[in-house]
Amino acid sequence: MSRIVVVGAGVIGLACAYSLRKRGSDVIVLDKGEPGGGCSKGNAGWITPSISAPIPAPGLTLTSLKWMLQSDSPLYISPTAAPGLARWLWRFWRYCNRRDFLRGLTAVAELNRTTLSAFDQLERDGVEFELHRDGMLCVFLTEQYMRRVLAEFDHYRRYGYKIPTVLGGTELRRIEPALSDGVTTGFVVEEEFHVRPETLVAGYVARLGEMGVEIRSGVEVTGVNGARSGDRLTGVRTSSGLVEGDEVLVAAGAWSGEVLAPFGVSLPVQAGKGYSITLQDGEPQLVRPLYLGEARVGGSPFDGATRFAGTMELSGVNETLDRRRIAGIRAGIGNYLRHPIGEEAGTEWVGMRPLTPDGLPMLGRVPGYRNLSVATGHAMLGITMAPVTGEAMADLLTGGAPDPVLAPFNPGRFRW
Repeated sequence: MSRIVVVGAGVIGLACAYSLRKRGSDVIVLDKGEPGGGCSKGNAGWITPSISAPIPAPGLTLTSLKWMLQSDSPLYISPTAAPGLARWLWRFWRYCNRRDFLRGLTAVAELNRTTLSAFDQLERDGVEFELHRDGMLCVFLTEQYMRRVLAEFDHYRRYGYKIPTVLGGTELRRIEPALSDGVTTGFVVEEEFHVRPETLVAGYVARLGEMGVEIRSGVEVTGVNGARSGDRLTGVRTSSGLVEGDEVLVAAGAWSGEVLAPFGVSLPVQAGKGYSITLQDGEPQLVRPLYLGEARVGGSPFDGATRFAGTMELSGVNETLDRRRIAGIRAGIGNYLRHPIGEEAGTEWVGMRPLTPDGLPMLGRVPGYRNLSVATGHAMLGITMAPVTGEAMADLLTGGAPDPVLAPFNPGRFRW
């Protein structure tokens, strides 16, 4: 039985560990923090195969340059961090074209074919978590912006999705009474799910424990054990000693670059910081998840709570909470709901989404190594793609032959 070391106990690392253990592998998971303590903790929990477009999009280059001057904009690039991000940003902007956008859209859609059924299977397998199958309501202040978002659904027809029916403001408020009169148009995407992400992580941890998987918290990878590039690793060196393994899989989110640095690998992954506000009970109580279009803010109703999440901030790998970003979310919400949330209401959170220059995950073998792999770069799709990522990586690490669906996500597509 092969022994596999998974570095990272966020939702991607845990999903990979789960799928590997189901295939009979001996798995150990290492994390320098607590399981799910990073980006898996405070996000919106959306499971949205039909709303999974890459972040680099046509026209975003000029828009993002304008947004650099607005600290509360949907995509904010810190001017102080920009010089250090210059090379990465140049790569990112080169992917902001229609050809690469459509390629990315297709690649993610292919990998997401079994996403919803994969969550159904998790429940059948006994993984306990808070799952809702309520669809999603996308609402807009202007028809022009709504049409831009709706147009992406044309691409998903081949995957079984229907083009949503456009609704007017009056009908939308009948469906979701919390909406303000400023909302003029929108549509319902019936197929989508959402989870409370903390419960998904906890469910994975509990089930992995029952399956005999060891999860070590507070353990930092400090170096490689065994030969370097071109040969096989025999494990990793950590802050608590040597951990041996036949395979090493790095799934440490935005920290993956730091983890792989001792391996001689420069990973093109940056932190796309996201923010959220979680309100316990009280107003607003949403009927189903909301996508607030122009504000690019998501709202998720959970059992006894409501969470609003949004923004993408490029300011380097750090967990500093910029209150201007939180203020931007609060202001955006106020344009769509009858009762805006107060300035001090709710629990605020910041987390780092791992983002690659082309907006696609990196899934596969690290170039130059025979038994070192990476699974990171899911940006805003970590929850959506966790189970399918776990299955694909488990197939690769236990079967040897990569699934063709992984080809667009090959880590070797970048020059390192």
